[in-house]
Amino acid sequence: MQHPFEHFLQQIVFGLQAGSTYALIALGYTMVYGVLRLINFAHGDVYMVGMYITVLSVRAIYLHHWISPSWEMLCIVLLLSMIGCGLLGVIIERLAYRPLRKAPRLAALITAIGVSLLLENTGNLDSVFGSSPLTCKDVLPGGHTDFNIGGVLIERNYLVIFVATIVLLAILWFVVSKTRLGRAMRAVSQDVDAASLMGVNTNKVISFTFFVGSALAGAAGCLFASMTPNSINPYIGILPGVKAFVAAVLGGIGNIPGAAVGGFLMGLAESLVVAYGPLIHLGNGYNDAAAFAILILILLFRPTGLFGRGITEKV
Repeated sequence: MQHPFEHFLQQIVFGLQAGSTYALIALGYTMVYGVLRLINFAHGDVYMVGMYITVLSVRAIYLHHWISPSWEMLCIVLLLSMIGCGLLGVIIERLAYRPLRKAPRLAALITAIGVSLLLENTGNLDSVFGSSPLTCKDVLPGGHTDFNIGGVLIERNYLVIFVATIVLLAILWFVVSKTRLGRAMRAVSQDVDAASLMGVNTNKVISFTFFVGSALAGAAGCLFASMTPNSINPYIGILPGVKAFVAAVLGGIGNIPGAAVGGFLMGLAESLVVAYGPLIHLGNGYNDAAAFAILILILLFRPTGLFGRGITEKV
């Protein structure tokens, strides 16, 4: 029996673990919105594709005995998932969103929903992924190892997800803040036309933004599929995608650090609702409702999010 304070710390750990996935997915939402002012509702399904790439890659590795479960296997499937989802994001941008760049925003929004449905139903075909749930074989040796730190249990696989998220966030921060392409991304997010006049290849920058955002969703899918015992189906990305969108809005959509913070806060909110909800007569299903309650409160009291800033539009 855990001490109440240990129980609280345990829920914090669970929240940070869940928030890691939301943070990675939310970054894709916020990066695309920052550059194009577009909500890419197909982003959760890119996360789903990343999970399938991971499962199928691991199965192929096991089938041909290329390598045994190890950190090397994790790095290989993570890289494959990120590259595959990154390329998928570029294809989606090129075929679905680029022709509508000058169209009303509603047209792009409807297209994003259409792309989401296309990915889900295409994945549901027997010739693609199929409707039968899949699970991922072990990627790391040793199974699900737990560490007991001061009475708080930390599962090794979830710790891997958290550390990998922090590393990917640091790499993204470096790319956006310190590289020439990152400066171009920030310029395009400020003013596409002005950046184009200054010699920035806006099409290249936007494609790169989609690649990076989708690659991060692929990383989240890979880590979740390979580190947790959950079954995977073509519709598994819907709810995490919506929650990650709420996390992006919470942090201030368009703000990269805000999206990461929003993802972790979303995970913490869910964990605390599950742990302490019964005390106020809330059932198990209310952890999902918490995401939508948070969205309503944000839109009511701080529409720009925690780190967002209002934009003045000229008429």
